[in-house]
Amino acid sequence: MAVTIYHNPSCGTSRNTLALIRNAGIEPTIIEYLKSPPARQELKDLIRRAGLTVREAIRAKGTPFAELGLDDMSLTDEQLLDAMEAHPILINRPFVVTEMGVRLSRPSELVLGILPQPQKGAFTKEDGEAVIDAKGRRVV
Repeated sequence: MAVTIYHNPSCGTSRNTLALIRNAGIEPTIIEYLKSPPARQELKDLIRRAGLTVREAIRAKGTPFAELGLDDMSLTDEQLLDAMEAHPILINRPFVVTEMGVRLSRPSELVLGILPQPQKGAFTKEDGEAVIDAKGRRVV
């Protein structure tokens, strides 16, 4: 039961997603994508398997998105991928890969739909929001 997370330890959503994976009793393969970015074809595959467009997988906040003019809707997917390759911070995070699928886990709870094991106990996000109760069930 392999689980891989493309992780940025500086990102709260990424940290919460990693913690939810571990709360299911899974120790994932962690790829710090800013240090080891995915190859172009791997990135395209992650985006496709997550059911996203390249534009949906690009991160604007806290990145050189605006400075690079990436809000120009005439840019092609290949041009956006060029920017993501040159500036991995533009890759939205965290992508999580399991045998059950690929998700861009924003918000972090989206990872719950592709984890092969249930949550083992209570989980509260860093901001104090309760997500999982003491019995491992989703808090609604």
